[in-house]
Amino acid sequence: MGLLNDNNTELFIKGISIDWNKINEDSYLYNIPSISGINELKFNKSITFFVGENGSGKSTLLEAIAVSHGFNPEGGTKNYNFSTYDSHSELCDAMRLIRGYSKPEWGYFLRAESFYNVASAEEIYSKEGNVIPEYYHHKSHGESFLAIAQSNFKGNGLYLLDEPEAALSPQRQLSLLFEIVECAKNNSQFFIVTHSPILLGIPEAEILSFDDGEIHTCEYEDTDSYKITEMFINSKEQILHSLFNS
Repeated sequence: MGLLNDNNTELFIKGISIDWNKINEDSYLYNIPSISGINELKFNKSITFFVGENGSGKSTLLEAIAVSHGFNPEGGTKNYNFSTYDSHSELCDAMRLIRGYSKPEWGYFLRAESFYNVASAEEIYSKEGNVIPEYYHHKSHGESFLAIAQSNFKGNGLYLLDEPEAALSPQRQLSLLFEIVECAKNNSQFFIVTHSPILLGIPEAEILSFDDGEIHTCEYEDTDSYKITEMFINSKEQILHSLFNS
C-alpha cells in the first residue's frame, strides 16, 4: 500500500456530475473551457490538486464542491453560516457529488481570499459557544493559516484548501505539507488549489490541470509551477536579462 489512499470506493467524494440544464444559458461558466466541458469527473486519490493558470476555473470548481457539500462559500467549518459578499457561482446548484460509502466526521474549507472574514466569524462563534477563541487576528497571516491546519486537520475529515500557500513562507509550506500528509494517512480527503511547487511535491497525490481547455491529469514535473520555478532557479540571469531587455 502506498503513502496515500488510492481506493476510489473509500473516498468521501469519489467524483462529481454536472447537469448543465440547471445553469442559465448566459452564465459565465460556459466561457470557462475546463469547466464547460465537464459532465462527470472522477477522483482517485485522497489528495487531489487543482493546478492551472489564473482564471482557468480551479477555484470555481473547488468552491462548487465545497458549497455542494454544505460548507459556507466564504470558508470555515460546516457550522459557519455568515455572509459578507455573495459571490459564488450557480455551479453548486447544478452539481451532484458522487459520494463514497462513509461520511467525513469533520471538515474545513480554507480560502486565502476570505480568510479575514472567517477569522472574524471564528471569534464570534467561539464566544457564543463559550469556548476559547483562537484569536487569529492576533497572529500573523501565515501563523493563522498554519494554526487553522494544526487545530482543524483531523482524521476522517474532508478538507478543501484554496491557495493555502498565499500566506506561508517556504518553511511553513513544508509544515503544512506534513500536516496534510499525516491527516490523509488517517483517512482524510483533500482538494487543494495551489501554485506551490512545494505542496505539489506530495508523493502519489493526483494532480489535475485545468489548462489547455480541459481538465486532465498531470505529472508533477509537467506543472508550470515546477517548470517555471526550476527554470528561474537554474537560469535566473538569462531570464531577468530577457525580461528587462525585451
